[in-house]
Amino acid sequence: MPNRLRIVIAGSAGRMGQVLIEAVNSAPDCVLYGALERVGSPNVGRPAALMDGVLITDDMATTLRGADALIDFTRPEGTLAHLALCRELGVNIIIGTTGFSAEQKQQIADAGKDIGVVFAPNMSVGVNLTFKLLEIAAKVLNEGYDIEVVEAHHRHKVDAPSGTALRMGEVVAEALGRDLSECAVYGREGVTGERDPSTIGFATVRGGDIVGDHTVMFAGIGERVEITHKASSRMTFAQGALRAARYLSTSGAGAFDMQDVLGLRG
Repeated sequence: MPNRLRIVIAGSAGRMGQVLIEAVNSAPDCVLYGALERVGSPNVGRPAALMDGVLITDDMATTLRGADALIDFTRPEGTLAHLALCRELGVNIIIGTTGFSAEQKQQIADAGKDIGVVFAPNMSVGVNLTFKLLEIAAKVLNEGYDIEVVEAHHRHKVDAPSGTALRMGEVVAEALGRDLSECAVYGREGVTGERDPSTIGFATVRGGDIVGDHTVMFAGIGERVEITHKASSRMTFAQGALRAARYLSTSGAGAFDMQDVLGLRG
């Protein structure tokens, strides 16, 4: 098929990387153009997937040259190195990595001056619809409701709370005119006193192979509203990332998120 999007996958030997490769190989309008792993990885030189002819490499510059987009669900330090090279080579980038500092997030936004960037803590279509629902709920339930965010992930996840949980908190805080950095509570232990009604609480669960569960609770007197999203497969994140790659193929340079990709902005 002509004009297929040439996609490179970072962290290609990892759990998410393999799902991304499967999604690309199943998409008629995309082609796996390259597969990256860190320098020294034992997977370098191995096939990225059965029967697709692409070998995993640690040569970022050679692999990215000529690509349409890089999809990166790795670690902050690696992602920022990939971002700098994508900016230099004019390659769009889709970032699903979490755990960035505020300064690092600004670096990602700045790259949108030169290339197309979609940066989202969760690429799932359903999760991004949930963000919109949370915005509406927070504006309606703006008085008399305590807000708690509960998230659960697999035992291998290294950051907490999850980027998705934090983004949910940000969406709610913004809708209420609050600053999450000032009102978030990330742990409770011992005699904490009565709950401050202006706070947004976070609770984290890690165990087993949970792909990703998120619930935001609006707890009032006499009723409770809960908005929940549960992911049962990483493929939902991969399909969202491909939608982002398609979006960037026509958007031009800019810093975007999945709300832009899905037309949910405003």
